[in-house]
Amino acid sequence: MTETKHKVDPKLLEMLVCPVTKTTLEYDAERQELVSQAAKLAYPIRDGIPIMLPDEARPLQD
Repeated sequence: MTETKHKVDPKLLEMLVCPVTKTTLEYDAERQELVSQAAKLAYPIRDGIPIMLPDEARPLQD
């Protein structure tokens, strides 16, 4: 089964901030995640939609 990579609207990315720290996010196209370095969390993007819930985020490893 092949996973389809959706593109996220760049204008949307400019508006989104981490819901925990209110800092900017980095877009990881390969993993389909929005990364908050400040919160050490990676928010998933599913079907082109960022899931901005801290409970859904993946903790980043140091």
